[in-house]
Amino acid sequence: MSNSPETVFDKIISGEIPCHKVYEDEKVLAFLDIGPLCPGHTLVIPKERARFLHELSDSSAAAIGRVLPRIARAMLKATGAESYNVLQNNGSAANQAVFHVHFHIIPKIEDTGLGLKWRPLTLIPEEAQRLSEVMRAELEQD
Repeated sequence: MSNSPETVFDKIISGEIPCHKVYEDEKVLAFLDIGPLCPGHTLVIPKERARFLHELSDSSAAAIGRVLPRIARAMLKATGAESYNVLQNNGSAANQAVFHVHFHIIPKIEDTGLGLKWRPLTLIPEEAQRLSEVMRAELEQD
């Protein structure tokens, strides 16, 4: 575990707080959100304690990536939904409320689910060039 403060998710992982478990393996736990945006709203969390996605180990990230599609299929079957969102927030400004990495799988049924206003900007070529160069250089160092 990292030096991050304990969260409600740590207490759910340890069994101190009960949950409506959907899936569990050695690295991942998935359970129904107690404040769902729609019936079937599921949280998928790593058992590794990390506040933000970029702090998560490759092995925990891979474990989550492996099960997200399976959990989404199970949620679709259970709810009858045909559409859904996968949401993952990092930091207070990005609406993260629990500071332990977690993914929301949120069914979209009628008027329930995630509401989203998309306000696209224009990609400026010079800025795109700069950003892509910095990101490639960073990724080469990993």
